[in-house]
Amino acid sequence: MQGASRNDVGLVLAYVCLLSVPVSAQYGATNGEWRSYGGDQGGTKYSSLTEIDATNFQQLEIAWRWQSADGSLDLESLREREPRTSIRGFQVTPLMVSGRLFLSTAMYQAAAIDAGTGQTLWVHDPEVYLEGAPTHGYGSRGVAYWTDADSGEERIFWGTSEGYLLAVDAKTGAPVLEFGDNGRVDLTEGVPRAERGDTNYRGRNLLQVKSPPVVLRDVVVTPTIISDFVIRKEAPPGWLKGVDARTGDTKWMFRTVPQADDFGADTWLNESWRYSGNANVWPPMSADEETGYVFLPVGTPTSDYYGGHRLGDNLFAESLVAVDMETGQRMWHFQAVHHGVWDYDFPAAPTLVDVSVGGRSVKAVAQVSKQGFTYVFDRVTGDPVWPIEERPVEIDTDLEGEVLSPTQPFPTKPPPFEYQGISVDDLVDFTPELRAMAIEAVQNFRLGPLFTPPMLSRDGGLQGTIQRPHIAGGASWSGSAADPETGVLYVPSENRFSVLKYYTPDPAEGGNLRYTQSEFNSGIQPQMPQGLPLLKPPYSRMTAIDLNEGAHVWMQPNGDGDRLRNHPRLRDLNLPPLGGEGHGGPLLTKTLLVSALSAGGSDGGPRLVARDKASGEIVGSLDLPAGAIGTPMTYLHEGRQYIAVTVGGEVPELISLRLP
Repeated sequence: MQGASRNDVGLVLAYVCLLSVPVSAQYGATNGEWRSYGGDQGGTKYSSLTEIDATNFQQLEIAWRWQSADGSLDLESLREREPRTSIRGFQVTPLMVSGRLFLSTAMYQAAAIDAGTGQTLWVHDPEVYLEGAPTHGYGSRGVAYWTDADSGEERIFWGTSEGYLLAVDAKTGAPVLEFGDNGRVDLTEGVPRAERGDTNYRGRNLLQVKSPPVVLRDVVVTPTIISDFVIRKEAPPGWLKGVDARTGDTKWMFRTVPQADDFGADTWLNESWRYSGNANVWPPMSADEETGYVFLPVGTPTSDYYGGHRLGDNLFAESLVAVDMETGQRMWHFQAVHHGVWDYDFPAAPTLVDVSVGGRSVKAVAQVSKQGFTYVFDRVTGDPVWPIEERPVEIDTDLEGEVLSPTQPFPTKPPPFEYQGISVDDLVDFTPELRAMAIEAVQNFRLGPLFTPPMLSRDGGLQGTIQRPHIAGGASWSGSAADPETGVLYVPSENRFSVLKYYTPDPAEGGNLRYTQSEFNSGIQPQMPQGLPLLKPPYSRMTAIDLNEGAHVWMQPNGDGDRLRNHPRLRDLNLPPLGGEGHGGPLLTKTLLVSALSAGGSDGGPRLVARDKASGEIVGSLDLPAGAIGTPMTYLHEGRQYIAVTVGGEVPELISLRLP
């Protein structure tokens, strides 16, 4: 099937698949379980459980605590061999199936835990640390569950830091020997230039995994990470495998960087598809049980910050792609950034929800972005629910050889959920003195709207372009949540900026890029003295978006910003809530929106808060023993509702909360 162009993203033929599927799927976690990373295949992060509500949220108590299995490793010896070894990336959201929680740790161990007591049922250690720390650090956000409808066999799947997909028996934790090579599938096999041991900048430029796989119709697809910080233009492409859940055999490969006669190859000028890489899917994915589609939020190509060696629009980079789960056939796609150089890849799983728009029912998919946009499509055809306009943008840059796209897509609805671009009017104005300081801080930087081109920094002159949102986003991997009963989407976001700094890698070390980005964002940054903010607040927020109307319902700062407002220069001012207390992932129940904040507890520390879904007002606050790491989830066990979330510490923990 032919794919969509910039002005034609819908494929009418895709409607044919509806003739053989049920009328509607009910999204949201069911039966008190949490079977997928986002609660369901559509990533809604919604459960209809009602025991915990606004009247009793603050009465929640820790029912049990489970210390990460990584704490039992010989960390001292591991750090002697690899100083970057860390167990703090316990970013998982556990699954709950039949009274058991399933999760993965920062060091890629998998475990099963009794949902009522926190007792360890089994741990499987693939010993990934024997290969050394991966380029993007240790950390795993979850696993996938699958059961055979005929035999009742259960399996747990997850990817590792060394680029393998593992399968273990959900009852015992033992490797499934008939899956792949004794329980694992090599995700690098068949991917060009994905050579183990190859070095391209720091660490191994291999297919690392952090986000959980998705399983649908007995096929497993695993997201991958490829290093953003490279010194060569040649890199592995982020091709995705559809793997048979029973055997581990590769059923299909979707080429995110198209080859030769593939659709989209002509968008890589001068046949740059031959060597270009990345364009990988690193965040979680979502799937539609009705159509059998898996939705791929695709990342930026090599290098994320300079594209003089890969001219053209570069499909399918920075696109949302709908792929048939059984065949790997592309059904439709939409590219959100043409020829990306801002690292504005899609950072989160798209969210599936049925809505009513102008009196017609729409099976929608909503994709939040680093730019602060929410792109909303008919998930069957790929047609935008509201027009997405190609608008002219600046293209003037002093990066030699760079040719930027003269237009970029702008959704007309919903409005952005985060600030975009930067001008003098966006600088802090709490007092005239602070405004003057902020103006001075940015005087040697290029300011401009969203998609303002990057610029080189020069000694004694221009120090680069201030980019807002930050390269980490507006929205981040924690993503959004949707209420299937109302069609309202909830998005946490952060108001930050980046300044990209470029250098030319040394050819003697194998570098052949004209420019690449310093990993640590080194160089001069616009800074205010004494830790004062440069920009107007809020510095993080939660936004409710009605997808039936394409309009904001409310927007609330994430916290009051007490630490900042107690600054000597600010504490006597009558400031509004400042936010800035994190943008943790959302959990929805029948009556509440739950998320974690980094401050504001009874002792000023981290907390879990509950908001009224209709107004965004905080109706409950609960102190946490340490800062939350992963996105919370909820489940029902023996008639009682629990909320579970991972928190930090010397050895991170999973805690589970319930009413007394």
